[in-house]
Formats: sequence, structure tokens, C-alpha cells
Amino acid sequence: MARVLVTGGAGYIGSHACKALAAAGHEPVVYDDLSTGHADAVKWGPLEQGDILDGARLDAAIAKHRPDLVMHFAAFAYVGESVSDPARYYRNNVEGSLSLLRAMLRGGVGAIVFSSTCATYGVPERLPITEDTPQAPINPYGFTKLCVERALADHAHAYGLRYAAMRYFNAAGADPDGELGERHDPETHAIPLALKAAFGTAPAFRVFGTDYDTPDGSALRDYIHVSDLATAHVAAIEHLARDGESGAFNLATGRATSVLEILAAVEAVTGHAVPAIREARRAGDPPALYAVAEKARKVLGWEPRFTEIRDVIATAAPWFRR
Repeated sequence: MARVLVTGGAGYIGSHACKALAAAGHEPVVYDDLSTGHADAVKWGPLEQGDILDGARLDAAIAKHRPDLVMHFAAFAYVGESVSDPARYYRNNVEGSLSLLRAMLRGGVGAIVFSSTCATYGVPERLPITEDTPQAPINPYGFTKLCVERALADHAHAYGLRYAAMRYFNAAGADPDGELGERHDPETHAIPLALKAAFGTAPAFRVFGTDYDTPDGSALRDYIHVSDLATAHVAAIEHLARDGESGAFNLATGRATSVLEILAAVEAVTGHAVPAIREARRAGDPPALYAVAEKARKVLGWEPRFTEIRDVIATAAPWFRR
């Protein structure tokens, strides 16, 4: 059993990771300022409320709980907001992560699993994306995550830190048991917006671009179930606990799903039509992004359970219906 300090553990992906940690016999300790997370999502271990920029508060939490490893989700993650207010993102995502790394050094915690992103790749020249695809982010959010990845590698070289950087694609779905789901304000993810439009609790779904060079003209993305992301993070914790080699891992299904296929799947699952408005492409949106996760399969022994988009949506629909 490992005791794991989970920063951002009251958020969407972090709370699912805490449930997966507990199911695997580990003890999650959530560290979250609750600015975007939810205290009622902390169900599998204690909650320490604090900001990752607060070194003294981090020191106190580490001294109190003596974690074996850290799982780091605490970050701002709205691409558009990162463009309009980059200073906020560099302070929280980069300075906050460096604050956490300093606290780990002071407290003798030598391993971390970091929530990174496919946004570090930018617009790749070739598909599918692998871990060797050049990282060339096109927005401040992606740059902040890449900065932290570089800091992890430098800390590994200088201080012996062991790390796993989890570059995941479009997180989706909800806890199949119904205990957890997606609660973002504002909500920007395609599947929640489509479900809310279907249930009449949000405006018509906006399809940005139907003239891409894709089978149906809409953009293609790789949707990975949040519970699969959670089990991958647990596998990474166990890999590092066995003194496994540090590195980066794509987390994806390898399957590309179009925006129009999302709408069709939502209609099939819910039995409700999705009112939709077709609009022009958004600047910076690539036509297709999908990846292979062969390295995670080989090194971590991880494979996604949810590979059909209807199955992913079927876990989220009851959450948004409520």
C-alpha cells in the first residue's frame, strides 16, 4: 500500500483517480484549494485544503501524512482563458508545480505522477501521435504543461526525482457507479455540452467546422474515459513504487471520433435529439488529433476498458440527466 498526496484530488479526473487508488489498496490524501474542485467528491481519504503556491501549507500536509508519492492534478486547464490571461496560467501551473516540487524535496518525497496533456504536441505533422512526436504547443496552457515536464526531467537529473508525465487526450465519461461525474463551470467539453443540449439544460450544441478533410467534415478527437485515465495513473504510481524508469506516457484509445459522431451517439444513448448549430471553424483547431498508447501498455500494463464512444457517453448520461 502506498500513501499518495493527490493535488487537485477534488476535481473531475483527480477524484476518479482517488477512487481508483483506494480500490487498488492505496491511501489517497487530497490536497485541494476547492477553487474548482468539490469537497463532496473527496470520499476515499482525508482532505487538506490549501493552495499549491503555499509552501508552508504543503510542508505541513506532507509532514502530517508522510506520503510515499505525489499525484499532481492541480492546474488551470481552459485553453481560451490561457490565451487571454497567460500570467494566471504561468503562475498557477508552472510556479505552483515548482512550489510543489520544492516541498517534495524538503519533505523527502521522491516520486510524482504528473497530469500533463496532449496540448504539449500542438498541431502534429503526422498521425497517430506517439511519445516521440515533437512537442510544439500552440497556446499558453500547453506551454505551461511542457514547462513542468521539462522541470520534472531536470529534477530527475539533479535530485534523483522519479516521475511519470501522463499526456492524455480528451477526458470524457463519468464513474460507472454514479458516484462521480463532470462538474465544470464554465463547461467547455463536447460530450457534456451535447448531453446538456439533449436534455434541454443548455443551449444548442455548436459544431465548429463541417468542412474539414475528415470523413464527415467535422473535427476528429480521441476520447478517453475518465476511469481509464484513473487506472493509468494508479498503474504509474505502482510503476514508480517499484523503482520503474521515469518517462512520459500517452493515454488514448487510438480511435478518432468526429464531432458529428458524438452527436449521433448522444442521440442514440439518450433518445433525445441534440439541437445543433453549425458554425465556422475556430482558429487553431486542427482537423484531427488521436494517438497510440502502446508505451503505456508495455511499460505500465495499462489498456483502456472503454473504447466505444457510445459506452463512454452511456456512463455520463445518467449524471447529466440528474
